[in-house]
Amino acid sequence: MRLALYQPDIPQNVGAAIRAAACFGAQIHVIEPCGFPLDSREIRRVAMDYGASAPPVAHQSWTAFLETAAGARLILLTTAAEATIWDFEFSPSDIVIMGRESAGAPPEIHKAAQARLRIPLAPGVRSLNVHVAAAVALAEARRQIGWG
Repeated sequence: MRLALYQPDIPQNVGAAIRAAACFGAQIHVIEPCGFPLDSREIRRVAMDYGASAPPVAHQSWTAFLETAAGARLILLTTAAEATIWDFEFSPSDIVIMGRESAGAPPEIHKAAQARLRIPLAPGVRSLNVHVAAAVALAEARRQIGWG
């Protein structure tokens, strides 16, 4: 199971995503460019010692990332999706992709995704923080596929 962050803007969110990935046994990928260096102090402060359990794999571009994703389904979390994570059957080889905090995912990622999913939210609210949404999706995927 893998989590991919597309061009993240906020280092603290990357740190929190690293921690979530470690807790749910997922590998984490960061698709650059980012708005900060990946060895940022802010990432380390939030990730704490969980970075050793889920060290981020950096990719210079979306194209470079795709070269490592062969055979995996790309699952995009987006508020624009009709289907929800509760209605989807996750697989251990899936890659959950999160868009940028400031702009979401560009059209080429929407087009490349084999599934576009949303997390059901209470009426009147827009979205969760990106790392919180990633953790919810990883938790649901782990619930479905277990730890084996």
